[in-house]
Amino acid sequence: MDARDFITIGMSAERTLVVPAERTVGHFVPGMPLVFATPMMILEMEMASSDAIRPHLQPGWITVGTEVDIRHLGAALVGAAVRVTGKVVAVERRVIRFEVEAFEGERKIGDGRHARGLVNAETFTKRLAGT
Repeated sequence: MDARDFITIGMSAERTLVVPAERTVGHFVPGMPLVFATPMMILEMEMASSDAIRPHLQPGWITVGTEVDIRHLGAALVGAAVRVTGKVVAVERRVIRFEVEAFEGERKIGDGRHARGLVNAETFTKRLAGT
């Protein structure tokens, strides 16, 4: 399957969340502040990117994250509303590349690039299981 047949540059999606204590660095690392953890921001960026293209995938096909190059530019406290976006900027045969951003209100708190690989879910699972 060739992603260039059905994924186009400019496809995008947005996710919003209110930062819960369970997604803060202080939740994972005792003594650290209760601010939105970088890995949780990256997770939201990956999910927004996936959301942008998932409706266009053929049945039985999924995308998996393959690359992240992210800057965490600012903290967001528990209770802050965070908006994350993912936008397709390049499409290769099996790789889709995204620009991602995160905002608290109008303040940018993160940005970068992300790539997702196109895989057949059944084949992928069988290969991981060694069958």
